[in-house]
Amino acid sequence: MLRIVQFTLGPQGEPLVLPYTVVHKQYLMNGTGTQKAARLERLKMEIIEYVSNHPGCSAADIVAYLSNEKRMRNHGLTTRKVGFFIPRYLKSDVDYQLDSSTGKRIYNAA
Repeated sequence: MLRIVQFTLGPQGEPLVLPYTVVHKQYLMNGTGTQKAARLERLKMEIIEYVSNHPGCSAADIVAYLSNEKRMRNHGLTTRKVGFFIPRYLKSDVDYQLDSSTGKRIYNAA
C-alpha cells in the first residue's frame, strides 16, 4: 500500500506533495496457485530422492545438491531453513538423528 504524505513548507504553508514517500509497505504471499504448489512438490520430491540415495547426509549436503547439481537456484532453502522445512512438509518421509560429535542433524529416509 502506497500513501502520499503532505508536508507543509514555507511561510505561506503551501503543501508539498512527495509522490515517492512510502509510509507503509506490506507484502502478502498468500497465493495458492498451481505454480507455487508445483514448486513445493518438486522441492519435496528432490529432497526425498537425495536423502534416500544418500543416507546420513546433512542439511548443507541437501542445499548443495539442490543448488549445484539440480540447478534449483531459487529454491530459497538455506541450511537453517532445511531444519524447519523437513519436519513441516516431510515428517513422514524423512527422519533425522543428532550427531553426537557435532550436534548436527543427520537425515535418513523413513
